[in-house]
Formats: sequence, structure tokens, C-alpha cells
Amino acid sequence: MIVRTTEEITGTDRDVADPKGNWVSKRIVLGGDGVGFSFHETTIAAGSVNEFHYANHIEAVWLVEGEGTLTDRETGEEYPLAAGTMYLLNGHERHTVVAKTQLRMLCVFNPPVVGTEVHDENGVYPLVSVPVPAASGKHRAGVQA
Repeated sequence: MIVRTTEEITGTDRDVADPKGNWVSKRIVLGGDGVGFSFHETTIAAGSVNEFHYANHIEAVWLVEGEGTLTDRETGEEYPLAAGTMYLLNGHERHTVVAKTQLRMLCVFNPPVVGTEVHDENGVYPLVSVPVPAASGKHRAGVQA
């Protein structure tokens, strides 16, 4: 069993900020946890425009706070974002997220990210090998009680 809080993650290497200040990703579950997916809480700053492309990952997003728009850059289709909206990037779609207000979302990646990935100039995370899982226990992967 793994138990973690966002408070524990804040300020650690699992608390990753965009160098431009557009978003913060709290990486709650990572590949090293050995469960086959990663799980993140991502906050996107109000007024920001963010171009992403997960060429190597499938991402599911559940928006729990805020308003904005999602644009599929492949088709030009635009979708409103609000609390309760889910989107699934099951075709590796290039997409743009515009945050009208601060957005807070819960994201699942498959294959899992390991936590060291950064977006390249195209918004892509590289595919990084998942390390061997840490020992079992209440907390794992460097987060201590």
C-alpha cells in the first residue's frame, strides 16, 4: 500500500514547476512505484496558454477546478473546460490548453512517467525507462512518514 499527501510532496522532487511559471505538477504516483501508470495533480496558471503533445504517453485528465479551453491542434476543434470535464488524449493529439481561470486537474499517464521528464520544444515528454520499484511499505520512493 502506498499513502501520500500533496503536503508531503510539496517542495520535493515530485513537485515540478514549469520554468515559464505556467503550471505546477505534483507527481503523486510515478513509474518507480511499480503500478503501471503515473498520477499527478496539475495546476495551470490563469491567463496562460500551454501547448502539449504526449507523443509517447496516453493521458487522461479530470478537471476539478477552473475554466478554460482545450484545442485539438490536429483538427482545430475547441472544447470548453470546466470542473467535471474529462478529456482523454488516446490518439497522442497535439493540444493547447488555455486557462481562463486557474485550472486544477488530476492526470493519469500510461506508460507512467518517472518524474524526471521535462517538456521539449514541442511539448513532448520523452519516454524514460521506469526504474525498479522501491521496497514495499506505507510510503515509498523517498517520501517518508
